[in-house]
Amino acid sequence: MIRETLRKNRTEASKQKQTGIPGLIDETVTSTYEDVLAIVEAKTELVKIDLTKKISIAAALLLLGVVLMIGVAYLITTIALLLGELTGHVFIGYLLVSLVFLSCFFFFIRIRPHLLPNLIQKLLLSTHDYK
Repeated sequence: MIRETLRKNRTEASKQKQTGIPGLIDETVTSTYEDVLAIVEAKTELVKIDLTKKISIAAALLLLGVVLMIGVAYLITTIALLLGELTGHVFIGYLLVSLVFLSCFFFFIRIRPHLLPNLIQKLLLSTHDYK
C-alpha cells in the first residue's frame, strides 16, 4: 500500500520533472525511502518465518514429550504388573516401582542436588554447539 502510494507520487513527480540539484535530491530521497521500506518489509517477513519455525519446533517437541510420557507410564505399569506377578502380589510390584522412583527423587534432591541441573544445562548447551 505504501509502495503504491510512493510509486504514484514518483510518477507524478517525474511528470513534473524538476531539473537540477533539487530534482536529484528529491529523486534520491524518494528512492532511498522506498528501499528502506522494502528492507523493513523483508526483515519483517524473515522474522515471521523464523518465529513460525521456532513455534513449530516447540510444538513438535511438546507433542513428542507427551507421547514419551504416555509410553513411559505404560512401561512403568507393565514393569509393576510383572514384578507383582513374580512376587505373587500385585501391590508389591507397584511398591517396588514406586520405591525406585522415590529413591531417584531423593538421590537428586538430597545426595547430588546439582547433578541434574548440570546435566540439563550441558544438554541444552550442546544442542546450540556451546562447549
